[in-house]
Amino acid sequence: MRLAILADIHSNLAAFESVLKDLESRGGFDKIWCLGDMVGYGPQPNECVARLRQFDHVCIAGNHDWAAIEKMDTFEFNPVAAIAAQWTAQELTADSRDYLTALPLILNVDGFTLAHGSPREPIWEYLLSQSAAKENFTYFETSYCLVGHSHVPLVFELDGTQVMLRELGETEFVLSSNRMIINPGSVGQPRDGDPRASYALYDSETKKIGHYRVEYDIAATQKKMTEFDLPRPLIQRLTYGR
Repeated sequence: MRLAILADIHSNLAAFESVLKDLESRGGFDKIWCLGDMVGYGPQPNECVARLRQFDHVCIAGNHDWAAIEKMDTFEFNPVAAIAAQWTAQELTADSRDYLTALPLILNVDGFTLAHGSPREPIWEYLLSQSAAKENFTYFETSYCLVGHSHVPLVFELDGTQVMLRELGETEFVLSSNRMIINPGSVGQPRDGDPRASYALYDSETKKIGHYRVEYDIAATQKKMTEFDLPRPLIQRLTYGR
């Protein structure tokens, strides 16, 4: 089975469509594993939710998904993120809201744990350091864990008692016998200095994961954000992937 691993689409339909097109060019996929934050920041939340639902998929909740359905307060969000969350909450259709409300926080699927932030704190924790990753390995029982939230593509690998960290370039690798925490990066708002959409593709037969970057029409997303008067810093950051 070929599984598209997507995280942090963030209402960026142009980026999402470019990823789907790239996936088709690589032979397609059987199912999507979505790691949360379908909405927030971007200009097309309902369209992104509807597009995901056209495919066989599983999805978990992210902090922006919860904020959009007012399941969590935005007091811990930075000001521009809070404004975008409030705008998204007003824009959601009843159908989108019901879908987001039903999303689980964490899932175990085919030997993987899926969590938005981390297995320890699924909604909020950013896994960016080896020390935080090491602690999180005790919070899940599967061999592998997939996370999003940080918008940075990374792999943490537990080798004995040591945790190795590597950034994911455009590469393919075979899952090792060591336990791993893998972040595919963000589809809709990368933050590693590369503005291209980021995603992963997993082949369950070969145990191979490919990490890919895809160009998309950033200006089109920025134009829609401007039309909806979303915060300027959120519009500008898409240009730089920061």
